[in-house]
Amino acid sequence: MRVAIVTESFPPDINGVAHCTLQTADHLHRRGHQPLVIAPAGPPGGPPPAMADGRPPESQGELDRSHPYPVVRIPSLPLPGYPQVRVALPSRRLAAAITSHHSDVVHLASPFVLGARGMTAALRLRIPAVAVYQTDLGAYARTYLGAGENAAWRRIRAVHTAADRTLAPSTAAARDLDEHGVPRIRLWPRGVDTERFHPSRRDPGLRRSLAPGGELIVGYIGRLAPEKSVELLAPLSGLPGVQVVVVGDGPSEPALRAAMPRARFLGRRTGEDLARLFASLDVFAHTGPQETFCQTVQEAQASGVPAIAPAAGGPLDLVDHGRTGLLVPPGDATGVSDAVTLLAADARRRAALGRAGREAVQGRTWEAIGDQLIDHYAEVLAVRTAVAA
Repeated sequence: MRVAIVTESFPPDINGVAHCTLQTADHLHRRGHQPLVIAPAGPPGGPPPAMADGRPPESQGELDRSHPYPVVRIPSLPLPGYPQVRVALPSRRLAAAITSHHSDVVHLASPFVLGARGMTAALRLRIPAVAVYQTDLGAYARTYLGAGENAAWRRIRAVHTAADRTLAPSTAAARDLDEHGVPRIRLWPRGVDTERFHPSRRDPGLRRSLAPGGELIVGYIGRLAPEKSVELLAPLSGLPGVQVVVVGDGPSEPALRAAMPRARFLGRRTGEDLARLFASLDVFAHTGPQETFCQTVQEAQASGVPAIAPAAGGPLDLVDHGRTGLLVPPGDATGVSDAVTLLAADARRRAALGRAGREAVQGRTWEAIGDQLIDHYAEVLAVRTAVAA
C-alpha cells in the first residue's frame, strides 16, 4: 500500500504529532508498505536536505534522506509567538509529491494548515483520505488568542467532514468531534514503546543527583506552554521532602522558573536519556487539561511510575483512578498537591499503582496500534471500491 502522510509536524520537532507520525511511517515501512511523508521544513540554517533524484524542487520538493522512506519538506514560517511551531506555506509541491508517489491513501496527521491542503489535493486526485485528530485547536485558539475557537472548529469540521474516515485518539476526543458535527469517527489510540520505557531504566545515580536528600521526585515531562498549566506544580515546591523536576522547553519556561525556584529544570531530553528520567521518578504529574490523548501518561505507566493527571480529555481513557493512577479536577493545584501528598506517604500504594499502570499498557505497543491503522486504511479503500463498482 502506498500511503502519503501529510503532517503539520515531523522530527526533529518534538511533540505528539511529530512522534506519532514518525512511528506511523516507520511501522508502515517495516510492514512492507511504501510511505511518503510531507511536512513543513525546519528553520533556515539547518542541514540542507538532499534533492530528489534528478527532479527539480518545484516538482518534488526538498527530499530529506535521513529516513528509509521519502520525506518531502514544504517551505514554512514560524508561528508568531511560538517559533517552535512551523506553518507550511502554500506550495505546488504537496500535490506534485502525492501524484508522483501514486498514493493509494492520504493520511492527514492533525490537519489544519498543510493537512487542509492535503485534503484538497486528495479530493482533486480522487484518493481516499484518513484524517487523524490529535490536537484540540479550538482550545489552543482560546488559550493563545482569547478568541477564534468557533473559527478553529469550523476549519476542523470542514477538513474532517471531507475525509473518508476520522480517527480520534480517545473517547473524549471522539465525543468532541461528534458534538461538532464531524461524521465517520472511529477510535484509534496511540502506542507506546514498552521496551524503551521500562522500570529497569530506573537509575539510582540519577536519582541522587536530582534529590541528594532522598526527596520524593515528582516530575513533569512535556512542552512548557500555557495550555499545559505546569504552574499548577508550583505549590509542590513548598512541600517538605518533595523535589519537583521539569523536563522540556517552551515559551512558558522563564515564568515557570520564576514561579518554582526550587524545581530542577532539565531542558529537552530524548531517547534513552528520557527513558531513564521517566523511570527514575517517584510520581509523574501531568497538568494540562486539553489533551486529546496524553502520550506522556502512557510513557510514565510503561516506566512503572504512578501518574497523576486531570480528569479530562485523553487521561480519562488512560488512568483508572485508584488502580493505575490518580485523576484530579482539571486546573486544581490543591488537588495535585493532595494527590502527591497521598502518594508521598504511601510507598506501597505508589508501587501498586506503578505495577498496575505497567500492566495496563503492555498490549499498547506501536506495532499493535500500527496494525490497527493499516486495517483502517484497508476498510476505507474497500468502501471506496464498493461505491465505485
